[in-house]
Formats: sequence, structure tokens, C-alpha cells
Amino acid sequence: MSLASKDVAPPPVQREAHSPYRGFVAGVFSGVSKLAVGHPFDTIKVRLQTSPPDRFKGPLDCLLKTLRNEGFRGVYKGATPPLVGWMFMDSVMLGSLSNYCALLKTHVYHGENLTITGHGAAGILAGWTVSFIAAPVEHVKARLQVQYHRTGQKPRYSGPIDCTRQLVRGYGIPGLYHGLSATLLFRTFFFFWWGSYDVFTKLLNQHTALSAPAVNFWAGGLSAQVFWLTSYPSDVVKQRIMTDPLEPGERKFARWKDAARAVYRESGWRGYWRGFVPCFLRAFPANAVALVAFETVMKVLP
Repeated sequence: MSLASKDVAPPPVQREAHSPYRGFVAGVFSGVSKLAVGHPFDTIKVRLQTSPPDRFKGPLDCLLKTLRNEGFRGVYKGATPPLVGWMFMDSVMLGSLSNYCALLKTHVYHGENLTITGHGAAGILAGWTVSFIAAPVEHVKARLQVQYHRTGQKPRYSGPIDCTRQLVRGYGIPGLYHGLSATLLFRTFFFFWWGSYDVFTKLLNQHTALSAPAVNFWAGGLSAQVFWLTSYPSDVVKQRIMTDPLEPGERKFARWKDAARAVYRESGWRGYWRGFVPCFLRAFPANAVALVAFETVMKVLP
């Protein structure tokens, strides 16, 4: 079942019988595609979000300093957790999204195509579902990404497994899931992602002669940018929480609003948009390619 419908004719991947497993399989290919294109942008974004205001002058300065001090591998720091994690995350997110769309179509819309609100609601449910996988993956990734050390120096965490081991040994499973509530809030904005994906898909199918993959590409990229425009401040707060020291007496943010206030106190309203440029630049190509991969695999799977 496709994630978006149109008024003129059914989308290429829509079928008479919904297959509950197809979206989970196709989501794996989406995750791999997203990582390959988007991770360097994500590393710069996280470093800008979590560093002191005077550490980097901007995205380009952050990129150049990372490459100069840590080499090309520096921008792919923390890539292993999302490589594994995004395969599972996109599998669960897109698989559950496909199933939530089918459930809403059957039990709420009584066989009719979902409205924009229906697609948005399915997006929220999928976002909450995948948050229980995303929270520990993003927590480990964030701590690896903010390790600042020159080539040859020994970092605190040698890799994702070591980071996970240290977190669990020191703080238990709750320590690994530090930032879950912020993750759930952040992914509530999936309403705007999947609602707008449906809108863009309909408009492109109705007003252009683009092929199905081209429609998926443009709708996927544009809807991802809508998502980040609406959700970015909550992502900044989430990253602050996830990189907050967990040691007793050193923790700065006991609650979400404490982290939100700290961002404003340090940089004003601009602080909520720090690192937005690399994130916004990443959003289109990474998600456009990911959605093409997803919809293409959905089309060919039995």
C-alpha cells in the first residue's frame, strides 16, 4: 500500500490487498539510502546544536574544522548506530505507517482514501512507534558525534558498542533511553511530514507528467523539508537532553523545559535554529532518495 493517494488514479504502489510486511522490508532500503546521503550533514548539525556558541562560526567552519582535525571519517562519526538503527528505524517507521494507513482506511474512512489529516495521524502513530527504537540509537549517535578529539587521541567512547556498554553499565536501561520523552515529542511532528507528502504527491500527479519515481523523489524531499521547518526547535532541545552529562551532580536538565530554557538563555530564539542550514540541506536529498527507494521496493515486492 502506498503512503499517499491521489484523486485522478491510484498511486503506482497501491494494491487491492494490503500486505502487512511489505512496508517493513522496503523500509530497510530507505534507511540505508538515507544514511549514505545524509550522515555528514547530520554530524555538522549535531555539533552546531550542542557546542558553545563561540566554537564554530557556522556550518562551513564546523565542516572545515572537523575535516582538518579528524579527517574525512570525522563527518561519518557515529555512522554505525544509524546504519544499523536506520535500517530498523525506517523499517519500523515506514512499515507501521503503511499498516496504520490501512487500519485508518478500513476502520475510520470505511474504504475511502485517507484525507491529509488521516495521513498526518498515521504519521504521528508511526512516529511514536519508532521512537522506542530511535531513542537509544540517537542517544548513542549524539554522544559519539560530540566527541571532540584530534586524530591519535583516545576518545571517551571507542565506538557505538562501547558507548552502549558504558551507558547501560553506568545507568541501566533508563540511561540508554535517556531522552525518550523528547524523542516522542519530536516525532509527533511526523503529522506534517506525512500529511504534506500526501499533498505534494497529489499535486505532482495532477499537474505534472513526472514519472512515479520522480514524483516520489520530489514529494519525499519537499515533505521532509516541511517536517524540519516545523520540528527543528524540538530537535535542538532533544539533542541538548541527549548530550547532557548523566553523572550525579553534573546533569543540567532534569526536565524538557529546563533544556528549552537553557537554549533561549544562551542564544535567544536563534538558538532554536542553530545548525538548521546543514539539516535543511540534508533533508531534501536524503529523504528524496530514501522515499524513491521505499516506493520502488514497495512496487516490486509481492
